[in-house]
Amino acid sequence: MKELLLGIDIGTSACKVAIFRKNGEVVAAANGDYKVYYPKPGYAEQDPDEWWRAVCKATKECIGKGAVDPADIAGIGVDGQSWSAIAVDKQGNVLARTPIWMDNRAAGICDRVTREIGEDEIFRVSGNPLTAQYTTGKVLWYQENRPEVYQETDKILQSNAFIVYRLTGKVSQDICQSYGWHCFDMEHGTWDEDMRQAMGIPEGFLPEISPCHAVVGTVTKEAARESGLAEGIPVVAGGLDAACGTLGAGVLKNGETQEQGGQAGGISICTDTYKADKRLILSHYVVPGYWILQGGTTGGGGVMRWMEREFGDYERMMADELGKSALVQFNEIAGKVAPGSDGVVFLPYMSGERTPIWDPCAKGVFYGLDFSKTKGHMVRAAMEGVAYSVRHNLETAKEAGASVEVLRAMGGSANSLLWTQIKSDITGKPIEVPDSDTATTLGAVILAGVGVGLYRDFKEAVDLTVTVKREHKPNPEVKEIYDRNYGIYLELYRNLKETMKK
Repeated sequence: MKELLLGIDIGTSACKVAIFRKNGEVVAAANGDYKVYYPKPGYAEQDPDEWWRAVCKATKECIGKGAVDPADIAGIGVDGQSWSAIAVDKQGNVLARTPIWMDNRAAGICDRVTREIGEDEIFRVSGNPLTAQYTTGKVLWYQENRPEVYQETDKILQSNAFIVYRLTGKVSQDICQSYGWHCFDMEHGTWDEDMRQAMGIPEGFLPEISPCHAVVGTVTKEAARESGLAEGIPVVAGGLDAACGTLGAGVLKNGETQEQGGQAGGISICTDTYKADKRLILSHYVVPGYWILQGGTTGGGGVMRWMEREFGDYERMMADELGKSALVQFNEIAGKVAPGSDGVVFLPYMSGERTPIWDPCAKGVFYGLDFSKTKGHMVRAAMEGVAYSVRHNLETAKEAGASVEVLRAMGGSANSLLWTQIKSDITGKPIEVPDSDTATTLGAVILAGVGVGLYRDFKEAVDLTVTVKREHKPNPEVKEIYDRNYGIYLELYRNLKETMKK
C-alpha cells in the first residue's frame, strides 16, 4: 500500500515542500524562493506563476533527495497564505500579480463599502470586519482600478487553490480559506447570495466550496512533467497555512491553541462554537465541525528576518568562521540583555497591523533608545514586541469568550529557545513545541492522508504524527518587568496612532 504523502506550503517568503511517511517522519524537504513586490506604498504583491515554478523546483529536489518513486505518493495536500485574490481567465492564465495579506491598497474602498452596506450587516454574515487585507477588498479594487483584469476574470483563487489548479486543472475553494470573502456565511459555511449581490461580486468569481480534506482532482500529465510527480496522484483542496499549522501542531479539541511564528505572527484557537469578534479573525477550521478564532499580526518571524537583513552585516560576515548563522548570533546577543531590554520597547507593526487594532497606518517603533543601548537591546526588544502582540491577541480572545491554557508553538521562530521562552514569560502561558519546522506541511499531508483514506480520521492522524519535543513554562520572576513594558507597549500605540496616520 502507498504510504507516502506530499505537502506543499505556499508561505510569504518561500514555499516548502516535504514528503512524509505515514508516521509523520520526514523523508525529504526542500524550499523554493520567490519575491514580494512593493510597487507603491501600501502595496505588497506576489506572482502566482513564480509560486508554481518554485513548487516544481522544490518538488523535484524533494523527490531526488529522498530517492522517492513518485508513484509511491498516495496523496498531496496544499496549504497557503491567507487572503489572496488570484484572478485567472477561462484558460487558467494569471491576469495580474495578486495582492497578498500585507496589502492595504483597498482601505478606502473597504471603508466606503462598509458605510454603504453597514458594518453590522457585513459582520453578521461573514463574522469578520471588512478591511483591506481580505480577499473581498482586493477584488473590488480590481473592479475600480484594473477593469481590464476584472473583465477577463473567470475565477478568483486562493493561494493553495491556485497550486491545486496547476496540479489538477480543477478549480476549487476550500471552506477554511473562504473567510477571505465577506459574502461567505461563516456560521453555516455557504455563500450568501444577498451579500454577494450587495457587494457587486459576480457569482462566477466564486468557486464551489469543498471540505479541506476532499479530493478535488488528480495530478495531470502536464503537471507531472513540470513537477516530477506521477500522473494520477490524488490532490485534496487543502487550506489556510495557519490552520494547517494548527493541525500539524496537534490541535484538535476545543480551546487548544497554536502560536504561529512564521513570517507573520498570531494565534489560532480551536473552538466548537461560533465565536465572532470584530477585533479578531474567524474562519472554519480544516477539521470539520470546528472554527478557529485567530489573532493575526504582521510582525512575526518576519521582524527578525528584517532585523538580520538590515543590521546583520557583521554577523553574516562571521557566520562561516563561527559556524553560526546570523540569526543564531542574534539570539546570542539578545540573550545577554536582561528581560525587558532595559526599557526598550518595540511596536512590531511593520506593514500596518491586523488584529486586534486593524490599523493599516500603524508603524514599527523603537522606544527607549539612548547611548547605553546596543544592537542586542534592539534585537531582544524586537522579540519582546512580537510577544506583546501575542499577549494582546490572547487578552482580546479571552474577552471574546475563548480562554487559553497552553500554547503550541510552530514556525521558524519556535526554533529559538530564547524567543519561545520570552513569549511564555510575556503571555504567562506554558508553551509546547512540536516539530516546528514541519508543522504546516504536516497539517497539509494529514488532510491528504485523511482524504485518501490512509488515516481513519484526524485523531488517528495526529496520534501517529505529532510529538512534543520541548516545553517552556513562564518565569514568575520576570512578570513584573514584562507587565510594565506591556503597559508601555499599549500606551505607545494609543498615543501615536493619530500621528501614524499623517
